[in-house]
Amino acid sequence: MKSCFEGQPKLVTLHGVLYNGDCLDLMRSLLAESIDCIFADPPFNLGKEYNNGQSDLLAENRYLDWCRLWITESVRLLKPGGAIFIYNLPRWAYQLAAYLEQQEMQFRHWIAVSMKGTFPRGKKLYPAHYALLYFTKGMPKTFNRVRLPIPTCRHCGRDIKDYGGHRKYLNPAGLNLTDFWDDTSPARHQKNKSRWHINELKPTIPERCMLVATNPGDVVLDPFGGGGSTYVTAERLHRFWIGTEIGPCEPIVERFTREFPNLDIFKSHPEKLRPWFEESLPVVR
Repeated sequence: MKSCFEGQPKLVTLHGVLYNGDCLDLMRSLLAESIDCIFADPPFNLGKEYNNGQSDLLAENRYLDWCRLWITESVRLLKPGGAIFIYNLPRWAYQLAAYLEQQEMQFRHWIAVSMKGTFPRGKKLYPAHYALLYFTKGMPKTFNRVRLPIPTCRHCGRDIKDYGGHRKYLNPAGLNLTDFWDDTSPARHQKNKSRWHINELKPTIPERCMLVATNPGDVVLDPFGGGGSTYVTAERLHRFWIGTEIGPCEPIVERFTREFPNLDIFKSHPEKLRPWFEESLPVVR
């Protein structure tokens, strides 16, 4: 089967490749069970207008149908034991979680990512978190315990908590990562996305996902490029990566050249990327 994807590569490094195009077209051109980890931060269907003229305001059933399409492809692409993380609003996340279970994916965690600067909305509770779903294709192939530095006061430098008098028993390497993240300050999803950095997810979020579920040399897929945080993080952590962005990719390329001034940028795909695709790699234009 030859690749059916005709998107144009906008960035090629020793570790990964970024395409400008529809994520479903790319995903359908990838080999089954070729990806170790998928991180997905899709549009939240909030009616935003992107600078490429696209809107993500769909009827609820159409939005969920679209999500099921790329989730189905994600399940096909994951290796046995591979992991998928989906970042979204709780309103959508519980339905996506149900669909993942229908696909016989194994639930690991619903991670609550603290939402800052929100406001009450009608007859609902004050929204305080984004959902980060964590599922695996069967038992996890990789699960690494991630530790965080013991939090201290930025003014006096002392511990913020007293840990009930058990401070001396804490692991000097830090605290175990939990399923509540209140230190990530995720990007606000504003209605009008006219500047690229507004759509930039804080790298801490995909970084923790990769540290938990992958090892150096594993392959990470992010079908929704946004500001490129997943790709930058994968490059820094020595994970291979592949991604698409349906909007302009220039901001992501500029970010790479800014954060990796000595990075080798290629005009063609390194041979080590070829096993991801069906028969042939999409043509570099």
